[in-house]
Amino acid sequence: MRDIYLGNHMLVEYYDCDEELLEKVGFIEKIMVEAAEIANATIVESVFHQFNPWGVSGVVVIEESHLTIHTWPEYGYAAVDLFTCGVDLDAMKAFYYLKEKLESNRFTVNKINRGELSKINVKISFS
Repeated sequence: MRDIYLGNHMLVEYYDCDEELLEKVGFIEKIMVEAAEIANATIVESVFHQFNPWGVSGVVVIEESHLTIHTWPEYGYAAVDLFTCGVDLDAMKAFYYLKEKLESNRFTVNKINRGELSKINVKISFS
């Protein structure tokens, strides 16, 4: 029997980003919303916050889960979570879009399957 999961979670670290872009809350919110749209997500709400003296944190809540970001402009670094459920989404499209928009030269990606159905006592039958 194959493992079936409720969702997929990509933990992304973007390095060598444009430091000035990482400071702009309006820009960060715009590209995160666009990334959700590009991934074919259904947006519910977005909330973003500008820290003093710098840095941005935010979330785009989608019907299929969420996209989050935390920026450290002083290091040219952004941590992004792309947590998606459903078969109609393509989180990789969001990943590549954000890489381009943040002008990241290096990145790491850790993919985690979330909600393994066999471990939460859900019986699945294939016809």
